[in-house]
Amino acid sequence: MLRIHNTLTGRKDPFEPLVPGTVRMYVCGVTVYDDCHIGHARSALVFDVIRRHLEYSGFSVTFVKNFTDVDDKIIKRAHERGKPWQEITAEYIEAYYRDMGRLGIKPATVEPKATEHMAEIIGLVQELIRKDVAYQVNGDVYFQVERYGAYGRLSKRKMEDLQAGARVEVDERKRHPMDFALWKGAKPGEPAWESPWGPGRPGWHIECSAMAMKHLGETFDIHGGGMDLIFPHHENEIAQSCAATGKEFARYWLHNGFVQINQEKMSKSLGNFFTIREIFEKSEWPEAITGEILRYFLLTTHYRSPLDFSDQGLREAKNVLDGFYDLFKRLAEAGQSSSGADDELPFDIGFAEVTFKNGMDDDFNTPVALAALQQLRGAINKLIQKGLSTEARKAAREKFRSLGDVFGLFQLNTWQFNPLKKIAREAVTALKEERMPDSAIETRLAERIEAKKKKDFKLADEIRAELASQGITIEDRPDGTSRWKR
Repeated sequence: MLRIHNTLTGRKDPFEPLVPGTVRMYVCGVTVYDDCHIGHARSALVFDVIRRHLEYSGFSVTFVKNFTDVDDKIIKRAHERGKPWQEITAEYIEAYYRDMGRLGIKPATVEPKATEHMAEIIGLVQELIRKDVAYQVNGDVYFQVERYGAYGRLSKRKMEDLQAGARVEVDERKRHPMDFALWKGAKPGEPAWESPWGPGRPGWHIECSAMAMKHLGETFDIHGGGMDLIFPHHENEIAQSCAATGKEFARYWLHNGFVQINQEKMSKSLGNFFTIREIFEKSEWPEAITGEILRYFLLTTHYRSPLDFSDQGLREAKNVLDGFYDLFKRLAEAGQSSSGADDELPFDIGFAEVTFKNGMDDDFNTPVALAALQQLRGAINKLIQKGLSTEARKAAREKFRSLGDVFGLFQLNTWQFNPLKKIAREAVTALKEERMPDSAIETRLAERIEAKKKKDFKLADEIRAELASQGITIEDRPDGTSRWKR
């Protein structure tokens, strides 16, 4: 049975959709004022894979992911560039599709824009005023948090704690400092729409509630986003939606972890901020970073854990994919069955399928599922040595395609292998008489382990690179030790 870590309950809950066999899922999309960064890539990939696994498990999925196309940041960017705000949003929506296409993200079932849902937004605000949980002040409308007794249940903090830890804009017109804007009165030079309270535009939180209800109903199965959205965005969505309908809004809340750069949180101020476009167009690599490389790397960490982004991680992902595609090349060759290898194949495939599904059913544990695929790769390499028929080889390749499709992997017919690995192998072969002694390798390996204990990751990476130049690969084990091979 599929179990999901639900931020709302704080535990792994058995997944039971409202309508058997059908899943309705909403994920907060991007605010279109800039290029997407690696944090956006991770969130997009996480929920793409969750959607794919639900479909693989037999569910019919309606997946809604929005665009926030009216916002303070968009207006600021338009003023900075001297362009109409509509041109800014159009430019970055196009850039979003470019980046998601490179990453292999499937389009959502519905991708609504906030500006196309003003009638639904205004209607929802009117309902909140009618129920006396919202109030109007000089063209602005605020949600009154004290009228919703369960406020804070998603973030698991009391109102006074939330207030102390939040950046609250001082506004004497608000009845409580935590009250948040549902509608903002028009200001000179800003986009505005007509409303019962005068011209203006919606607040951020009400946009998502209105779009989710429009396309999924007042109650749906899954709501997702990054951990940074738990408060205030998702907390406010719950408050306004439940107050308006008297029903639960979403039953399962999923949140992916942050991306770090060299174990520091990614931020523009630290200069460690990478856009998806920059990653795909990095000049340091001797070959292009592909969507499958980035996908594999991002999936090696559980979606709720922080992820440390690094060149070394990308290279390791590329090396693993080299191994898979090397197997696929061998599977494409004509085979000849012998010694019962064909008979062993169904068992190896069945074991991998069960392990894969058990991992994904345990809160979408992609590292466990990837390990199952690697184990299957090793088993099939051994069967090829014994002798697999052409039909069995085709069946094995199709199974990798089928399971890999959950991750968006193994779908290519051709693969760019790492030329540096080939050069290194040839160099080691040519200079085998002068190769690095085993004792020297062990010494450098011990120095690398000590460097990692001291969190000197730069030195650890330098030692790995030095050994790699000698044709030596290192495999790090979960217990902190390492082993090597030529």
